[in-house]
Amino acid sequence: MDHDLIVVGASFAGAACALAAAQSGLRVCVLERKTDPGDKLRTTGIIVKEAAERTLLGQLPAHLTRRVERVQLYAPSLRQVALAAPGCYFLTTDTPGVMRWLADQLRAHGVDLRLGTSFRDAQRVGDHWEVEGAGRARFLIGADGARSRVAERCGLGRVRGFLYGIEYEFPHAMLADPDALHCFISKRHAPGYIGWIAQNPGGVQAGLALRHDPANVRVPDLDAFLLRVGQAGGLPLRLTPGPTRAGLIPCSGPVWPLARDGAILTGDAAGIVSPVTAGGIRASWEHAWTVGRAVAAHLRHGGPSPESVAIDAAPRFRTKRALRWAYDRMPFDWPFDLLLSAPPVRWAAERVYFG
Repeated sequence: MDHDLIVVGASFAGAACALAAAQSGLRVCVLERKTDPGDKLRTTGIIVKEAAERTLLGQLPAHLTRRVERVQLYAPSLRQVALAAPGCYFLTTDTPGVMRWLADQLRAHGVDLRLGTSFRDAQRVGDHWEVEGAGRARFLIGADGARSRVAERCGLGRVRGFLYGIEYEFPHAMLADPDALHCFISKRHAPGYIGWIAQNPGGVQAGLALRHDPANVRVPDLDAFLLRVGQAGGLPLRLTPGPTRAGLIPCSGPVWPLARDGAILTGDAAGIVSPVTAGGIRASWEHAWTVGRAVAAHLRHGGPSPESVAIDAAPRFRTKRALRWAYDRMPFDWPFDLLLSAPPVRWAAERVYFG
């Protein structure tokens, strides 16, 4: 074989799988269609405490992260409540810098990282995959996003439910309250999800996402949203946006089938993203790392099939999927205005954001 595994996608999930396998001594190739890993991103880059403390992401250089210890949650009326949990925090990041750092980590661990190389097709031949333009490998890993081409070409499950998000970067800007992640509930501007504003190491990031309906496509109106909430969130006036991120975010839970015949999905391609908070970095990293280690254990020591390990390791998000169902069916803003400060709602919100 040319490689033990070929990973498609060099974002968080793809990098985690490749690094886990490479550290176990496997020959790993990563295909990434972008020539610059930090270009055209579709992630907020916000990392939760568990990912920062239990994964390689805890080794990120200090200048690429900023610690945020509470959430400021706003009702549609802009009434607000502060949420926190002892010892919990988020890291906002210089996300393009993080992606480039991960690429450097891949190279340092001997991974054959091929930037500017798209996955086009693959064929199953005997006990291996023949990947067009990349050679042969025993396993093929799809970490290529919500519209995974690996899933399409290998007959695996497809993500069916999406949010559509857009985010602005405001370089060098400073919030009035930079030590909180500001989250806004608004069925008018963000039906099915929320808006957010946060301080990161290089400025301010502000975004908005809503439920994606293929039959009635609606693009988030981030400009109108920021006119409504910007002052409450401490956003300075007369800012000019810099880089913009946009894309689909899975919100329907893990796909089925997630793996078979040596092809395995992980990250957004597998639907491993929280249906409520749309946070996927921790879950994607942990699942992809498990997949990389499982491939190594199978090839080197005769361990269990990586396909079964990948399926068993995928989080089910049962409670959060139930919350997603309820949130999608609550058509009005007034319950949030009325109940935001109520102890049961505050308790539930803290569990969503911190646990």
